[in-house]
Amino acid sequence: MIFVTGGAGFIGANFVLDWLAQSDEPVLNYDKLTYAGNLNNLTSLNHDKRHVFIKGDINDNAQLLALFFEYQPRAILHFAAESHVDRSIHGPAAFVTTNVNGTFNLLEAARSYWMTLEGEAKTDFRFLHVSTDEVYGTLEKDDPAFSETTAYAPNSPYSATKAASDHMVRAYHHTYGLPVLTTNCSNNYGPYHFPEKLIPLIIANARAGKDLPVYGDGLQVRDWLYVKDHCTAIRRVLEAGKPGETYNVGGWNEQTNISVVHTLCDLLDELQPKAQGSYRDQIKHITDRPGHDRRYAIDARKIEKELGWKPQETFSTGLRKTVEWYLANDAWTKQVQSGEYLKWVAMQYEDEDEV
Repeated sequence: MIFVTGGAGFIGANFVLDWLAQSDEPVLNYDKLTYAGNLNNLTSLNHDKRHVFIKGDINDNAQLLALFFEYQPRAILHFAAESHVDRSIHGPAAFVTTNVNGTFNLLEAARSYWMTLEGEAKTDFRFLHVSTDEVYGTLEKDDPAFSETTAYAPNSPYSATKAASDHMVRAYHHTYGLPVLTTNCSNNYGPYHFPEKLIPLIIANARAGKDLPVYGDGLQVRDWLYVKDHCTAIRRVLEAGKPGETYNVGGWNEQTNISVVHTLCDLLDELQPKAQGSYRDQIKHITDRPGHDRRYAIDARKIEKELGWKPQETFSTGLRKTVEWYLANDAWTKQVQSGEYLKWVAMQYEDEDEV
């Protein structure tokens, strides 16, 4: 069995679904079910005995230890995290609690469990920590992409807490010998993405006839990775990654934010056209957020060279699949757009000044 934290969230849920589509090895899915954790992501597994869901908090050491000893997982895959930069600016304490304290507590529980294992069970055990490219800071237009040796320079409360968690994971390997693996990924997109992030927010707002908010000039650059490609990368790192190593996972798809929004509008114009005009007419440039990193880019040559992984989707093919999924899954979108979600969008975007 594998033990997955945050397996009801966006990336975690996609990973669990893909894992059980390709393997009969059971998954214990451990998730706190905060606003972004959604069991509706996993409805196809409701009667699948290979999927064991337990609601819990990674800060609950006693519960973690009890589960580890009961289920005897061969690997822990750590997705659980607060991940939205804007939320971290408004309320950084939750990010410290989950990303720093939670990862520390999970590492402690994992180390206690791992120390009791013997023989192959101990040798083969893995702790895989899923992180972000944002720990590396920001790049200028012509800077080389982030590699695994790029110095950390986080610029938001979110990225600072993820950087701290990365350092803790590294320390547990070098101090205690815990067989850890770390992946740092670029911006994910795809099915089940909570609509506070750029791509699902633009799709939802466009269809609702609302403004499409774009920070500043919209020329911030991100590397985009289709979530199912990310899942295959994580499986490959778990299978063949070297303990103690870090692997950057990217899509080789650098895009400006405004280009992403334009492409989404054009896809929606094609797949669900408005009665009049284009969805581009709804674009609204708003005041840029504080400390907004200008560019991220991932150099994913190490994982390709050492483990043979590379993304299968281009940005064009992945984005089309994403838009088609949202158009076919209205019920999911309406369900996640709770009262809290609507309050957040109003606070974050609708009251912003146009620029």
